[in-house]
Amino acid sequence: MAKTDYIPYSPKKYPIADIAHLEIAVVFTEWNDAIVTKIKTSCVEELLNAGVAKDNIHEFSVPGSFELPMGSKMIISSSTKTDVIICLGCVIRGETKHDDYINHTIARSINNIALVSGIPVIYGVLTTNDEQQALERAGGSRGDKGIESAHAALKMISLKEQLEGQNRKISF
Repeated sequence: MAKTDYIPYSPKKYPIADIAHLEIAVVFTEWNDAIVTKIKTSCVEELLNAGVAKDNIHEFSVPGSFELPMGSKMIISSSTKTDVIICLGCVIRGETKHDDYINHTIARSINNIALVSGIPVIYGVLTTNDEQQALERAGGSRGDKGIESAHAALKMISLKEQLEGQNRKISF
């Protein structure tokens, strides 16, 4: 894998008390399936390599990236215990500006769901100009969004554990 600008997950730097028992939801799109399958596979493999139990990684598909926020909300609203949600998709620029509308909407919505629920929701959506750029970011020369998303999820769980019990709240 190519050198990237992110700092990989390290159990020493980002400790997690009981990583095997984390409950992780991976929500992925059916659209751009070949690319999304690559990042989903690498994401799940990275979580397993970090020590998350296979039975605790739950995969859910949605039609497209626009549906990732609603899929995340449905998971949170269900009785399923979830420590973190990882959203994986790929939006490739087309002949119109649809990608701008979709990308802005899903980024805002995923952020809002995380802020309201208190559950980390990771934005693992590739937003590229063409299919080649997407492939380069799905395990090619420009890194792997699946691995990066797994690392972001584990880092957020570590942060949440570090801060639990400190009773700090934000008032609006």
